[in-house]
Amino acid sequence: MREVYLDYAATTPVKQEVLEEMLPYFTEMYGNPSSLYTKGFEAKEALMQARSRVASLIGAKEREIFFTSGGTEADNWAVIGAAKSRKSKGNHIITSKIEHHALLHTCEFLEKEGYEVTYLDVDKDGLISLEQLKNAITDKTILISIMMANNEVGTIQPIKEIAAIAKEHGILVHTDAVQALGNIPIDVKDLCVDMLSISAHKIYGPKGVGALYIRRGLVITNLLHGGAQEYRKRSGTENLPGIVGFGKACELAEKSLESHIKKITELRDYFLSGIMSNIPDVEINGSMEHRLPGNLNLVFNYIEGEAMLLYMDLRGIYASTGSACSSASFTPSHVLQAMGVPIEKAYSSIRFTIGDFTTKEDIDYAVKEITEIVEKLRSFSPFDKDHVMETSQKCNCQA
Repeated sequence: MREVYLDYAATTPVKQEVLEEMLPYFTEMYGNPSSLYTKGFEAKEALMQARSRVASLIGAKEREIFFTSGGTEADNWAVIGAAKSRKSKGNHIITSKIEHHALLHTCEFLEKEGYEVTYLDVDKDGLISLEQLKNAITDKTILISIMMANNEVGTIQPIKEIAAIAKEHGILVHTDAVQALGNIPIDVKDLCVDMLSISAHKIYGPKGVGALYIRRGLVITNLLHGGAQEYRKRSGTENLPGIVGFGKACELAEKSLESHIKKITELRDYFLSGIMSNIPDVEINGSMEHRLPGNLNLVFNYIEGEAMLLYMDLRGIYASTGSACSSASFTPSHVLQAMGVPIEKAYSSIRFTIGDFTTKEDIDYAVKEITEIVEKLRSFSPFDKDHVMETSQKCNCQA
């Protein structure tokens, strides 16, 4: 059976070049970068080379890159660190309703600590309103955190314009760029952001390593305390193999960015054309104009997305549902709800994301199999154009 992986927004396989560069740092070059002898110096040199490669991909300086355990830690550090360091100036944070839970749950934590958070609405395409952002700012606002590109629908936010508004009021700006990294050009200086979160495993690097860009001169409260690693800002012995892999992944991403964007955009559009030509009653969630190149979030009306995923899995096709399952209860995507997508359509939504290892043959196979699956599920579905998921409309779902 053919396997077709269409969930690159969830994670990516490690590229061979990345793995090969990492391997010596597990066995031969195993020194601690803080040690003051040859093996330590070798490790330190590798650490600095990786830092340079990561910085280059986003237009930063080496000393503005601080390695973390991943995007979640980077988000937590940026928001909590900025909030605590600016407590004397105010306690108000602005974010959006469609952020990753790494950001939303951090804001919920801070609300319990006495901070106030405004969650901006988004339109049907998943875009925030700059006017609403301006109106949300108060004399207590200390941080604006808006993700660069959404993980579910791929919507790309106007970060440069958001930062310009923030700077007019002397407010710090953070953006979660985990999904954007390696998929669209990023230049932190051009964007004028103060902090930016990234992760290795979204760009064919290893899991368990990420970074936070902190603009030179900006001081935020440390999240971790202990040793003097990461310029005394992030304690803990560095995950050297992971960091080396992250650096190599960034180097590869920078070299191939233009061709990568071209390839996955063409494959995405080819996939969309195949789906729309063969399956009726399919809709697109989000904007096609302001969207990551490899992302498609589709509504397959009159069927349940979880059931479709199971059938796809049996045929070797891997994607993600637009709804999340929590123990025995189902909750529709908070992103789709914020965009105004009806609950029954949110339950029928599937996210497909295309990457470097996707081929045209993979797409042809996926379209053929998905067409058969949709026909099969619709043939015994109790839902049709006149009866759309009454049970889901009756449930007490929350964003």
